[in-house]
Amino acid sequence: MTAFPTVELTVYPYDCDAFGHLNQAALLTLLERARWDALARGPGMDLFDRNGVWPAARKAVIEYKAGAYPRDVLRIETAVAHRGTTSMTLRHVVRRVADDTLIAEAEIVFVCVDRLGRATPLPEEIARVLGPRTSGSHQPIRVTVGATELGVEVRGDGPPILLVHGFPFDRTMWRHQFAALARWKRIAPDLRGAGASSAAAADGASVGRYADDLVAILDALGIESAAVCGLSLGGYVTFELLRRHADRVSAVLLVDTKAEPDAPAAKRERDELAALTERDGPEALVSRLLPKLLAPETQSEVAEQVREMARRWSVPGMVAALQALRDRPDSTDTLRQIRVPTLVLAGSEDQIAPPAGARAMAGLIPNAQFHVVPAAGHLAPLEQPLATSRLIADFLETLR
Repeated sequence: MTAFPTVELTVYPYDCDAFGHLNQAALLTLLERARWDALARGPGMDLFDRNGVWPAARKAVIEYKAGAYPRDVLRIETAVAHRGTTSMTLRHVVRRVADDTLIAEAEIVFVCVDRLGRATPLPEEIARVLGPRTSGSHQPIRVTVGATELGVEVRGDGPPILLVHGFPFDRTMWRHQFAALARWKRIAPDLRGAGASSAAAADGASVGRYADDLVAILDALGIESAAVCGLSLGGYVTFELLRRHADRVSAVLLVDTKAEPDAPAAKRERDELAALTERDGPEALVSRLLPKLLAPETQSEVAEQVREMARRWSVPGMVAALQALRDRPDSTDTLRQIRVPTLVLAGSEDQIAPPAGARAMAGLIPNAQFHVVPAAGHLAPLEQPLATSRLIADFLETLR
């Protein structure tokens, strides 16, 4: 557990009840003072304010062990017991300094909210202060398509949104949006060969096959249509979904993607990357791609997350995905045929799908919204999760 500086506070008479014992409500106040003092000694009391968010208490569990009295000096130890995407659990241990008696133990759950009171991912600076994210317990369901088993993470209730990852990522690239979009039924599959999904060698892959997989997932969940959010390769799959199964799409969100097919030089590079992957594995591919994927300002933690996602691809799955990228069709005409609400997002530093091209793409879609995510490269949902999640949430609210 990540520990904060230990704080010592004195119990005053006004903290006590009519019987001279430290009042239970006053103990909560002392714990809050201890947290503020710990912040003051560490990252600064304005840590949350300067990041535009606030920790809202959701649940407090306190076990009282012994009485405390006026003039007692209490030593309060604070540590992070759990750190999620939007929440944190702090554990307090309170002891009397004079005799080391355990006075109380407490666990308090806080949710990070923005200025409108909406749950929002912990900003990067705060996440670093709190320490590594605690592993979640959410396990993907299994959807069988032919000889392939697809891993699909499903959370929440409400209107469905299907989140389709890019390459070489997996469903966990949407972790911040899963936490932020609490009013929606979030569905994030691993494409065949990625993450928790298998890939039958004989099946291969194409944007068409990926699109059919998405329809199979919607069928398995009993969903007629959903908002579809695709990043990069996920955007190309979304275009194919619109061509093949337009009735299954209620809204479109295109993130760091483009409509044009690969130029001849790009096709040759795909083949070179496929050969590199077959020879040296996913690590070699990621090392080649990383300089183009992320903005210079992006924290090294995100680069490691990219490496982790790439390690969860099978080599045949990677090679098949590169072939699907290479052979995808031109989707420019598809843009003009979109008749559902559409949002287009582009990272300001995206080298693969630059903002200028994304803006032109949005201009071809009737009534599309367009926004640039500052200080983000080709992976805005992970590089700038707060800004990206707010833009997506605001757009989805217009659909409700």
